[in-house]
Amino acid sequence: MQRTDDTPEARDALDGEASQDTPRCELDLDQFLPYRLNRLAERTSEAMFARYGERFAINVAEWRLLAWLSRGVPMTAREVSLRTHMDKVRVSRAVKSLESRELILRRPSEQDQRAQLLVLTAEGEAMLAELIPEARRFEDELLGAVNARQYRDLLLTMQTLERQLDQLPGSD
Repeated sequence: MQRTDDTPEARDALDGEASQDTPRCELDLDQFLPYRLNRLAERTSEAMFARYGERFAINVAEWRLLAWLSRGVPMTAREVSLRTHMDKVRVSRAVKSLESRELILRRPSEQDQRAQLLVLTAEGEAMLAELIPEARRFEDELLGAVNARQYRDLLLTMQTLERQLDQLPGSD
């Protein structure tokens, strides 16, 4: 049984003119850039993980950590966390997992004895020698949908948005 004051007519009468003057607050997520960027990033990570996750037995966090270390520069877990925008717990789990598989190792920093630097082992480098070409093939397939100008414009736009984020409050 419907209450009499819960009918559309009763609600309109109670709302009066306010409902006509106040625009409805809604958000079309398909047109909302933060949502679209996040969705694209998540789908891209999932698609890559579907290719390399089982074969190399690593997850997205481990891949990101390995990719940063592939540059040949030892890093602390904190530096990895800052560069990847992954929380410290996620980075710590990735470090422990990769270390237990002897893909990375920790060594004391000469500058700060409290800090430990992460470096690739020979086994980690061997894995990346297979994994990086696979990741590049995936990227090439994904980019097959855009031409060189669109790709350049996309990178420039992303760079512009990243600089703008650096200027916004709360976006450390």
